[in-house]
Amino acid sequence: MTPAQLPEVLLRVAVVRPVHIWGPPGIGKSTLVGDFAAEVGLDCVSLLGTQLAPEDISGVPQIVLGADGVARSRFAPPEMIARTDPFVLFLDELNGSSAEVQKAFYQIVLDRRIGAYELPRSTIVIAAGNRATDQAVVRPMSSALANRFVHLHLAANARDWLAWAGPAGIHPWVYDYLGNRPDQLWVAPPKTEEPFSTPRSWHALSDALHSWGPDVSEDQVRMLAHGCVSPAHAASFAAFVRTRLHAYDLEPILKGDAGWPTAAGDRDILYFLAMSLRARLIKELPAERRGAPASAVRLAHRGKDLITSLAELSLEYAQLVVAGDDEGNALLPTWFLTEVVRDLPRLVAARSA
Repeated sequence: MTPAQLPEVLLRVAVVRPVHIWGPPGIGKSTLVGDFAAEVGLDCVSLLGTQLAPEDISGVPQIVLGADGVARSRFAPPEMIARTDPFVLFLDELNGSSAEVQKAFYQIVLDRRIGAYELPRSTIVIAAGNRATDQAVVRPMSSALANRFVHLHLAANARDWLAWAGPAGIHPWVYDYLGNRPDQLWVAPPKTEEPFSTPRSWHALSDALHSWGPDVSEDQVRMLAHGCVSPAHAASFAAFVRTRLHAYDLEPILKGDAGWPTAAGDRDILYFLAMSLRARLIKELPAERRGAPASAVRLAHRGKDLITSLAELSLEYAQLVVAGDDEGNALLPTWFLTEVVRDLPRLVAARSA
């Protein structure tokens, strides 16, 4: 499900059953749970599984003198959990905790109690964790614990993020860039220790740009971007900022009011504009040629001509515009690719005449 769909599911399901949210790092699981708690008017108590010991959940024993004068031991539940009013108990990175800590959660997740202490009525229990494929610190979740949850799988969604980002004050460069390249909002975590793109890391870049202020230089933008997001995305973002600072834009090129940048020092800008053309063609060209709106037909004709002129400057970039994904699957419509192959010799000849 998308982040926008999660609040309603939590409102309808988490109030009756514990919920576990699965998803890759940095897509906003913790923030979404905190926002949900605020919406329902409850405090959110977060426990980070990777930093807990079993006694942090089950409590520690204390000696209590009974009414009969006999001393007995009783486990004292943690102060942050032992509350009188209902709250949202958020078990973050649950499957990153040790097996002993996971066992300590059994009773609180299923029976809503710790020893003699019972969670207040209407308390909501939500957990979250990364997947084993996310290169994160995770441990197998026992079947006994997993069976106590309703499991939800969360995926990053650019439309949801952009709808949130505007009112949230995300830096306009970051907002506009991801509006043009929504495919770069999230990538799978790499197997090496390096920054990678997630909603969280783009938010971090936005904060860094805001903090630096309007006098940030191109080199400083490049440095900040490489410190926050995937290397390829950082280079493309830096080129995007250069287009803004030097008044380059794809729209005038599409309209024929400007051409591709040709200066040797503008290769990064040329690459960004070429990838922007690719993204525009993927987004706006329909799967079928028949019945395509006039705007799509005009974009197809202009796109073919621009690919031809781009090839004169960089054959590699022109090939990237029409390239498939990493598995070799075509991203552009077959009819458009067929027309490119068919019309390219004619377009080249026309430009040479």
